[in-house]
Amino acid sequence: MLPSKKGFSFSYQFVNFVVFGDKGIKNSSNIPNPKTKIFAHLKYFSYLCRVLDFHNKMKLVFASNNKHKLEEVRKILPANICVISLAELGFHAEIDETGETLEENSAIKAQTIWDWIKAHQLTHEVDGVFADDTGLEIRALGGAPGVRTARWAGEDCNDAANRQKALQELQGITNREARFRTVITLVRGERQEAKSERIEQVEGIVNGQISEAEEGNGGFGYDPVFIPEGYDKTFAELPTEVKNSISHRARAMEAMRELLSNNN
Repeated sequence: MLPSKKGFSFSYQFVNFVVFGDKGIKNSSNIPNPKTKIFAHLKYFSYLCRVLDFHNKMKLVFASNNKHKLEEVRKILPANICVISLAELGFHAEIDETGETLEENSAIKAQTIWDWIKAHQLTHEVDGVFADDTGLEIRALGGAPGVRTARWAGEDCNDAANRQKALQELQGITNREARFRTVITLVRGERQEAKSERIEQVEGIVNGQISEAEEGNGGFGYDPVFIPEGYDKTFAELPTEVKNSISHRARAMEAMRELLSNNN
């Protein structure tokens, strides 16, 4: 469900009916013609932006389809900013993260989506694109896994495998200091010059340490093994509202919000 006027929620199926009629496209993933599929998504997206207008909110595309990140970001950012996922935008391709740093990967993702938006003439529908890249940096391991955080245990690994690798790498090591660092790249078009754009980066850091074992059932990723500074519980054990107020992503989002407020 996406935001709508007067407190109602409009599903994809409802908007599909309004835009395409009673013989509309029920599920764009079943459309055989790629051009028709893109058209369906763009018309759906354009309808939401123009007719519903998201309560006149600032509309930012988040270059991610990670549901956990989306939930977290939407809870962190203020109500006057509407966060649009890549799925809602109609972008379903994989983005190659070929950078050697968090800064490079964050910029690659944001620029890729902004270029796609420009190519589909949607720059007037959104206020910008932002992308994040987050790394866990463990002091005793020379800052590893860093830019490899999501794929530390292998290209096809899952969160559990990554957590186990962290614990295994630190076996017998007393210095368990670590930090999470999130870098956000924000790309916005210049209203006065349609072809120009602003590219800005901010970061958020939370210091802490790696626990001796996994603790807690909340959060995602490395949350069950990361204890933030000033606490004796892992991110996975802390209430969501507490984590969202002190996390690396929360701090980076706050820096981005200040950026938007100061130079809008």
